[in-house]
Amino acid sequence: MSRLLLDLGNTRLKWALRHGDDVSARGAVAWNENVATVLAAAWSGLPVPTAVFGASVVDAAREQLVAACVGSAFQLEPHWLRTPAEACGVRNAYAEPQRLGVDRFLAMVAARVDGLAPCVLASVGTALTLDALAADGRHLGGLIAPGPRLMQQSLLGATAQVRPTHAGAIVEAADNTADAVASGCWLAAAALVERFVSRMAPALGGAPALRIGGGDAETLLPLLAMPAQLAHDGVLHGLAAWAEAQ
Repeated sequence: MSRLLLDLGNTRLKWALRHGDDVSARGAVAWNENVATVLAAAWSGLPVPTAVFGASVVDAAREQLVAACVGSAFQLEPHWLRTPAEACGVRNAYAEPQRLGVDRFLAMVAARVDGLAPCVLASVGTALTLDALAADGRHLGGLIAPGPRLMQQSLLGATAQVRPTHAGAIVEAADNTADAVASGCWLAAAALVERFVSRMAPALGGAPALRIGGGDAETLLPLLAMPAQLAHDGVLHGLAAWAEAQ
């Protein structure tokens, strides 16, 4: 059985065509591109999947656009996963389960099925999200903050005098505004990740593994003063596990 998996994130759509455990095709398109044209070209000539599953943190209009692209290419409709209270051995901490971002839930599913719990999962993109996952699959809660790039945009938009003349470098102590802004935002993100891991460690049995994903994960990773592993395509991996369980 083959499945087309869709991850509709804040910045871009990622997709993968899987047959069992094998990925036969994959791709991504940013929302500021011509999504319909890019997907039509990418999906042209692909075998028709048995089913299509999607996870979305975007608005209904973009979901409908992607659904229309799926219909045009494969004459199928996506099955959209809405965050459940429990699935695939993960138990949602939220009293209103659907309020937890489905991307965060699926990243925990991916960690759970890979046997990585207990762990902390960080996603660094438009938002910086943090979640603690216990060994038995209980979600212990998490945090949401602006991602480092959004922090920088917010700072520049709210101040009159902070106007860097070039893209800043990340340093420990800056001697110019551009470096000060970039360093402050990226190191603030790193500090929040480190603090969350240290504060959640007792509830997670000691020193939990740290998994970091998202579009800016590779930039943040070397700034952390603790071991961490990159988590590639965690949402798609979790979505594949969820689809397999249906």
